[in-house]
Amino acid sequence: MQDDSADDRSFSRASALRDGTPVTLRVMRPDDRERLVRAFSQLDESTIYTRFFGFRKELPTSALDRIATIDFEHLAGLVVTLGAGAGESVIGTASYVGIPARDGGKAAEVAFTIEEDYQRQGLAGQLLAALTELARRHGFTRFEAEVLAGNAPMLSVFQRSGLPMRTRSEAGVVHVTLNLSPQGG
Repeated sequence: MQDDSADDRSFSRASALRDGTPVTLRVMRPDDRERLVRAFSQLDESTIYTRFFGFRKELPTSALDRIATIDFEHLAGLVVTLGAGAGESVIGTASYVGIPARDGGKAAEVAFTIEEDYQRQGLAGQLLAALTELARRHGFTRFEAEVLAGNAPMLSVFQRSGLPMRTRSEAGVVHVTLNLSPQGG
């Protein structure tokens, strides 16, 4: 298999929502900073709580600064956008961040945010598939996620991913582990 990791900074894929609306999945870029701030400011409080397990008025500057450090070995970030050029807007994000793994594997924590008007349109599943592709190229063997027990749609995305999955529940939070090893490998 050819190693495409050098091309990952230019990862971009045309796609569509379930309703046919065309979107683009691509790697976050430093020029996305204002688009991300604008997208976050338009989220409902319930979406912010579901993603961050608490309320935030804005994205932390440190999170925005990390866009410039995307290297796929430690951090990856994707956006889903509508439109192009000056009219391009962010409607979803996904990321993975490398975390320590006691078993010698390479693990990453994944997180997703989809703007409410575009939820249940298949975006989280598309983002998970793209992150999986990138993570495998960079040697990651599993994804981990903390999901509120009441967030059935996100738990369903993980269940439908086709990746071997383990879950553990504690205090209203489901810890999800997804095995990224290729099937049969």
